[in-house]
Amino acid sequence: MEGERRVLVIGGTDSPLSSASVFEFSIASHPHLLMIDPSAHSKLSSSPPSGHKFQLSLPDFLTPEEARASILVLLSKHLRGRSGSGSGCFSSSSASQITDILNNNTQTLTLDLDDDIHISKACWTDITSIGISTLLDYTASSLTKVADAVAALSCEALKADTCSVFNLFMDSGDLYDKDRAAVASDLKVLLNGSKLHSDLQFDQVNKIPIIHGHLRSLCKSINTSTRIELNSIPLATGGVSEYLVTLFSPLAFALQDFGESSFLRAEALMKNNLFPCLVDIFNDNCPDLEKLRDSIMHFVALKMDKRYTESLHEIYVLSAFVSKILCWEAAVSFISLEGNELIKAQKDIDGGNLKSGKKDKRKKITGKGTSVLIHFIKDRLQYDITSKITSSDDSDLIKKVAYNPDFEHLLQKVKEIVDSNEKRRLPKVPKGTRDFANEHMTAREKTSTTIVNVFKRHGAMGLETPSFELRETLTEKYGEDSKLMYHLDDQGGELLTLRYDLTVPFARYVAMNGLTKYKAYQIGRVDRRDNPSKVRLREFYQGDFNISGDESIEADFEVVKVLIEVLDEIDIDDYMIKMNHRKLLDGMLEICGVPNHKLRTICSSIDKLDKQSFEEIKKEMIEEKGLDAETVEKIGSYVVLKGDPLKLLSQLKNKGSEFLKNDSANEALKDLEKLFSYLEKRKCIEKVVFDLSLARGLDYYTGVIFEAVLKEGPTDGCSIAGGGRFDNLIGMFGTKHVAAVGVGIGIDRILTIMEQLPKHENQEIRGVETEILVSVLGDDKSLAIELVDMCWAAKLKADYIVSKRLTKHFDIAEKFRIPWMVIVGQHEIDKGIVTITNKQANVSKQVVMCNFVEELITLISATVLL
Repeated sequence: MEGERRVLVIGGTDSPLSSASVFEFSIASHPHLLMIDPSAHSKLSSSPPSGHKFQLSLPDFLTPEEARASILVLLSKHLRGRSGSGSGCFSSSSASQITDILNNNTQTLTLDLDDDIHISKACWTDITSIGISTLLDYTASSLTKVADAVAALSCEALKADTCSVFNLFMDSGDLYDKDRAAVASDLKVLLNGSKLHSDLQFDQVNKIPIIHGHLRSLCKSINTSTRIELNSIPLATGGVSEYLVTLFSPLAFALQDFGESSFLRAEALMKNNLFPCLVDIFNDNCPDLEKLRDSIMHFVALKMDKRYTESLHEIYVLSAFVSKILCWEAAVSFISLEGNELIKAQKDIDGGNLKSGKKDKRKKITGKGTSVLIHFIKDRLQYDITSKITSSDDSDLIKKVAYNPDFEHLLQKVKEIVDSNEKRRLPKVPKGTRDFANEHMTAREKTSTTIVNVFKRHGAMGLETPSFELRETLTEKYGEDSKLMYHLDDQGGELLTLRYDLTVPFARYVAMNGLTKYKAYQIGRVDRRDNPSKVRLREFYQGDFNISGDESIEADFEVVKVLIEVLDEIDIDDYMIKMNHRKLLDGMLEICGVPNHKLRTICSSIDKLDKQSFEEIKKEMIEEKGLDAETVEKIGSYVVLKGDPLKLLSQLKNKGSEFLKNDSANEALKDLEKLFSYLEKRKCIEKVVFDLSLARGLDYYTGVIFEAVLKEGPTDGCSIAGGGRFDNLIGMFGTKHVAAVGVGIGIDRILTIMEQLPKHENQEIRGVETEILVSVLGDDKSLAIELVDMCWAAKLKADYIVSKRLTKHFDIAEKFRIPWMVIVGQHEIDKGIVTITNKQANVSKQVVMCNFVEELITLISATVLL
């Protein structure tokens, strides 16, 4: 009935067309009623027909929906403005003629218009191309909205390793691809809770984020351009068709890749399907790789011949092949996952006559999202499964699964699921942060304890400062790094900023309390609005050791010695400490001809040399910071100098050296000579590299500067600690001058790096310190609480479990590596005893329940002594 048809209004200024509205109107299965906006209708020519006929012919290769889309675009553009023909405008008679053709779904390739208007061939070609492009835009966008959900079904059916693969694409580093990450995230949501994944690797599963992400990215850019062409007025000169082919060419190849990937996943599922005849049906009806390649070759040939409208049509044909392959992937995946239930249901109908392949009786626990998909498909197929089927053989059943008319609704349902992911999305941490729990938390506590013990060994006192400071406290302390600070909104009249490091808060505390000689350590979290990566976090724990009130090189030596002790005791062998002096760096820049007012900003540029090449830094210093090329070349000749501290120091002090003629550089060389002497005597010099490129970009450094980095491995060159002398920082708070030196150690960065080092890969770290598991066989929780409380009273680290399954008790003990078990079953209860066991120590002993704790302590002590 006409009243049930959706209404599409065109021609009004507030009713632009979209790819979706054109697609829905052009598909015969979607009944619409086309109406012209009253404001546009009033502008149509009311002159009586002239008797002349103007004939427009549609290309005969168009599909019915492409023809309807082209006619709709023609009418819309004439209603919104001139077509670019340069003569006349639509009469109400012609507009009515076209409206009738569209509303009655008349199949025609020729329009005989009662009008004097003449549309150029180029403009008519452009309009036809826009019509096809609009359908193609909608089809491709629709594929991206359902592709991930169908791929998730395949991943379940293939039992592929998805966790480790998809996590790789969610890294938030500098080269972060948002579309790939979004695909990986959607797949993880759909597969959340699945028990079907394994260690199996499939190339076509691993590529899903890349292929689907690329298609998403293209569809976004194409959608914007298509919408503009759809609602703009074409030019009389034409040229739009060629532009559209250029725009859609990358999409053609992306669709080919997408279709091949989908086909190969479906084909892989053919090997172990429950219905042997499915292979023949699949081979006969699913477009194969050859068909995709033929289509893409035909498109390329048409494009080369400049047959642009046909080229776009061929991409639309290709998209139809891909859509069909995607439907087959969904069908085959569903059958692979639900084959047993289909067999059972069909046997109930046919009296057990159904033949099938081997059956998998194991319960399949699919992901939360894929479960919704499976239930939907089952609901849609229920009528066909339970109704009388004339032929009960395998092929008839599979045809009803694969070709069920309601199966078309799958795409829309999956779209709804993916679109609603935001409502159901699992929470996640912000980029550049991570959760530390279980073994990670144990490792952090152990590392922090080791660091604090070293700090205390050197006489430092504990300090804790707020995680945020007044903004005025932190500003003008960090130079160009100030842009990385997190500023908070006005809080009751105070402008606040999250602390960037622990050094400035230490200096503020010393100044505020009028301290001079003060040695302190602090463990705390700092925040930096940095570009995150696997080892560069935006929020991380740092351990600082600082000495104030001591200007001597001996204090510098002690801070460096503290750093070496820390790194040695937390078992990081392959590190080096790069060392330089801020006054030496300033002297070097003065020798090169850098003006005094640019020293700090050039230091910031040099500080990037561990991440960027000198050519990149050179460009920055010349183009952004205004140095001449000759000065930059001189800087380049010095910053490459690095190596053995004593040898390089001797080289810089050679007779006639420019460094000896510069007061700042000469003073620095004397400081370094004394420091290197201390390090040599204490056998620490082999850990140090004298490096003239080390700048430590923070503005507050005044003397010796140093930085600990890894030498080899997957994170070589990565900084794990750094520090130096900051004699002027405390005085910046308006108090007297107080010299200071310190070091900051990146605790979370060290932990992240250690996880990636081969020597630490297989280290077992317990997530809990539980020593004893009280295991009560049965359901008596009160007895378990009574026994475990006896352990707690004796200051033992204990936990309990109550279960009738003995294997569950041992599984828990093994999972958390709990050495001692106190087992109490009905046998023990009847005799008033408990069984104490330790598999690793080969201990198994029955003791009286009332004093088992004393015996347990004795056994633990004896085992420790052994």
